[in-house]
Amino acid sequence: MSQSLADKGSKKEHNAGRETSRKMTGAQAVLESLKREGVDVVFGLPGGVLLPLYDAIYQSDIRHILVRHEQGAAHMADGYARATGKVGVCIATSGPGATNLVTGIANAYMDSVPMVAITGQVNTWLIGKDAFQEADITGITLPITKHNYLLRSAKEISQVFREAFYIARTGRPGPVLIDLPRDVTVDEVDFTWPEVNLPGYHPSIKAHEMQIKKAARAMMEASRPVIYVGGGVRYANAQKELFELAAKINAPVTTTLMGVGCFPEDHPLSLGMLGMHGTRYANYAIQESDLILAVGARFDDRVTGKISSFAPHARVVHIDVDPAEVGKNVRVDIPVVADAKNALAALAKEVGPKPRGEWNEKVEGWKKDYPLRYIPDMNIIKPQYVIEKLCEIAPDAIITTEVGQNQMWAAQFFVHKDPSKFISSGGLGTMGYGFPAAIGAKMGRPECDVIDVAGDGSFLMNSQELATAVVNDIPVKVAVLNNGCLGMVRQWQELFFEKRYSATILGRASPDFVKLAEAYGAVGLRATKPSEVEEVIRTALATDRPVVMDFIVSPAEKVSPMVPAGATLSEILELEWCDEAQACHLEKIYAEGRREVYGEEGY
Repeated sequence: MSQSLADKGSKKEHNAGRETSRKMTGAQAVLESLKREGVDVVFGLPGGVLLPLYDAIYQSDIRHILVRHEQGAAHMADGYARATGKVGVCIATSGPGATNLVTGIANAYMDSVPMVAITGQVNTWLIGKDAFQEADITGITLPITKHNYLLRSAKEISQVFREAFYIARTGRPGPVLIDLPRDVTVDEVDFTWPEVNLPGYHPSIKAHEMQIKKAARAMMEASRPVIYVGGGVRYANAQKELFELAAKINAPVTTTLMGVGCFPEDHPLSLGMLGMHGTRYANYAIQESDLILAVGARFDDRVTGKISSFAPHARVVHIDVDPAEVGKNVRVDIPVVADAKNALAALAKEVGPKPRGEWNEKVEGWKKDYPLRYIPDMNIIKPQYVIEKLCEIAPDAIITTEVGQNQMWAAQFFVHKDPSKFISSGGLGTMGYGFPAAIGAKMGRPECDVIDVAGDGSFLMNSQELATAVVNDIPVKVAVLNNGCLGMVRQWQELFFEKRYSATILGRASPDFVKLAEAYGAVGLRATKPSEVEEVIRTALATDRPVVMDFIVSPAEKVSPMVPAGATLSEILELEWCDEAQACHLEKIYAEGRREVYGEEGY
């Protein structure tokens, strides 16, 4: 969400006067509030206490997408929000319905996604009495929401909903939960649309002029600067300002997983992603830099590696809209609390142009010496090859991912140029996220191809949402990188646990994904050798239905490069040179199970 848009919205909110009231039920007031906030679609699953609300939805023009599991509703709202910049909305009933949202809410909280979750609750007079399907969802979600509400009266509805959306999308975005007791939905209320008045909530937007001047001076003095970009640039819609600043001072730019696409990866100044599975040259640049300009990034452990040895020679300028993040993990020399768009624009005005120099040449040398690579194979599909083909055939597609090896390969081998078109679970690392997020993204941007890059293990966690996609005619595509195992965990077992593959081989536990797709009414396609990959992708994209593409990929392939947990960023393992004996060993482990599932077709 662009902060500038949030500002415009907030001005309207603060300037809005009260209007002539209209009498309606609480449920109707909820729908009217959603309509006032520009909501056009919600994702949910009904239950007993929500029947009055769902009756109001039945009579509303807001589209409701019926999910098969509440976790899917939360991830769909999340994907919708990331793809559109709007606030995503999900709905669940009381008790287990509400608790099933928790993982999705936590995921949105970790990744700063604007979302409003509406949960049903038992009647107000039953709260605290262990009534049927009662859960203290406001208490449960207190640590994973930006704010939450328990409504006690229908009179509170319009005020609470107005505040909830405002909080969700302003400052550092995040999820807000509204707990809605049944009796509140049936009581009558005189509906008015109030002003927003939150005296204790004042997001920092404009950077302090003195801090901007200090940061600009440090950048001009630096001989080895690196701009380190996180999701804050994405949510501030600050890509243009970032590009102008980087180009003006010829500073290399590296991104976190959440920042992927904020800077075009085909640009000479791009270093791609840094950290555990980042590029060698990004990590080398960080370690040898004398100044890091961090924008909307958290300095999380996957980025920093061993914190005591992170960027030992660098001064740190940290721009973030959330003051709690500044100095939390690393020492910061120049803090700038502000919206990224505002701060970057101010910085670009303060700095003078800097020509390419020795630092740029050194970085270019690293890029030539240590490119991302893998060993192609004419007989077996490499997962990296699938990603490259997806990029070649659908360069403008929205890519969502699951979590694990598939996620890292999608970040590494797809050339990203638009942050709203790379949607992935970062902070929480939620398996099962990508497919429902793809459905949400497609609902928000139906004109775009949307492809979920999945592992077989991750896809199975929410594959039931194929029914949602089919019934609602949402033609998302899934590219399953089917290696017969929980790939990332298996990779760690191979490297650090002497190849003891404990509980990571899926084998016969996996279904035939083509038949699974067909059982739901979707299209299933399979590629078993490299020559079939392109045809499968083109056929899927030409099909106006949900499609599952089952790519039988090398089981032994590892994500490379890799910085082991707790190691210094420069202590990088190169893993792409696959041990043939190990590959054969793994293939034998999977062979029997695969034959039972796929027959000889799987080979």
